[in-house]
Amino acid sequence: MFQVSGSVFELRVNPGKPSLVPPANETDKGLYYLSNLDQNIAVIVQTIYCFKAGDHRGNERVGDVMRESLSKVLVDYYPLAGRLTVSDQGKLVVDCTGEGAVFVEAEADCDLEDIGDIARPDPCMLGKLVYSVPGAKSILEIPPLAAQVTKFKCGGFILGLAMNHCMFDGLGAMEFVNSWGETARGLPISVPPFLNRAILKARDPPVIDFPHHEFTEIEDSSNTTSLYEEEMLYQSFHFNHDKLEQLKRLAMEDGTLNKCTTFEALSAFVWRARSKALQFERNQQTKLLFAVDGRSRFSPPLPKGYFGNGIVLTNSLCNAGELLERPISFAVGLIQTAIETVTDGYMRSAMDYFEATRARPSLAATLLITTWSRLSFHTTDFGWGEPLQSGPVALPEKEVVLFLSHGKERKSINVLLGLPCSAMQKFQELMEI
Repeated sequence: MFQVSGSVFELRVNPGKPSLVPPANETDKGLYYLSNLDQNIAVIVQTIYCFKAGDHRGNERVGDVMRESLSKVLVDYYPLAGRLTVSDQGKLVVDCTGEGAVFVEAEADCDLEDIGDIARPDPCMLGKLVYSVPGAKSILEIPPLAAQVTKFKCGGFILGLAMNHCMFDGLGAMEFVNSWGETARGLPISVPPFLNRAILKARDPPVIDFPHHEFTEIEDSSNTTSLYEEEMLYQSFHFNHDKLEQLKRLAMEDGTLNKCTTFEALSAFVWRARSKALQFERNQQTKLLFAVDGRSRFSPPLPKGYFGNGIVLTNSLCNAGELLERPISFAVGLIQTAIETVTDGYMRSAMDYFEATRARPSLAATLLITTWSRLSFHTTDFGWGEPLQSGPVALPEKEVVLFLSHGKERKSINVLLGLPCSAMQKFQELMEI
């Protein structure tokens, strides 16, 4: 529930029966390889896109348009019409059965504007706009792609997507959604998918040339586990262009840095504030994890339209005392070093590390920053114009913070995160600069 005009409003959605949308033409069958960069992030990412009625176009035919264009675009993106399974090597692969993506039409009993601002994730409300497989006990029982189109009384509609992260990273997902939009408008796909993920196969035998602290398990000596027994609060913090520039100046003012990007300054600021809000002890190790787009860093670079995860996790690791007592430039320096570490050799070492150990990144005493601020989901057009707003339904883990671009010129960033109630109150104070 949420507030609208002083009264409590509850979104009511009446979903139809789910159906399967197979590719429009016959496609390749058999097992489809997923690289080691795909293996560690097999989580369902739920997003919504809000579209108002066009000048001469309501939502009467939106279900037919979306279903037909999905069927066509799945010819190029046919692994999305398959099902996940486990290979003889114990890894995730896609069985390209061609049975199709899940598609649901639904109706809401209100106008689109009643939804309000979706800048803050609200799983209870927004979750009604995305299809979830009832009773699924594992990721193998959930199709890689499910789409729900919810029509509103005003003529607008919301597209809700549930997509498995192992199928693509943010850039790949954006290219797929935009390709679907182009298909719906009768246009050719401007960035056809490059499907061969075998170009990122691990070496045989594996060669591990770098330390990979992203997998390091940290002891929770500060006992934050007990804090997380409190009610979780989710909040969005707005950083406009001036505030972001102020953060960069703050990071540069002691003269230890030659340069500083918006991402580096904001990440350092949020990492320090969250560590303080969670009351980490001085000797508590804390880790910052974030993804670097490896597409241009591989040698040779990944082909344009690479369909898969081209991102690699890198990390910064230090004691909370050092993080909080030294100036923000220290944290920025750690982040810059982590970014510079991501070379072709480092990324191939990370893939080989997983091949040899099957380890998963540890999130104990960790902040995982996911950046969507450079992704142009806001340009998606299915024939009703660009979305009024778009964003995630929920954050996948309590350790995740999401950076989202905001505003018409995309120069502002919204920082989305969840914290235990008492920690959120402290964090809000620390966000004032």
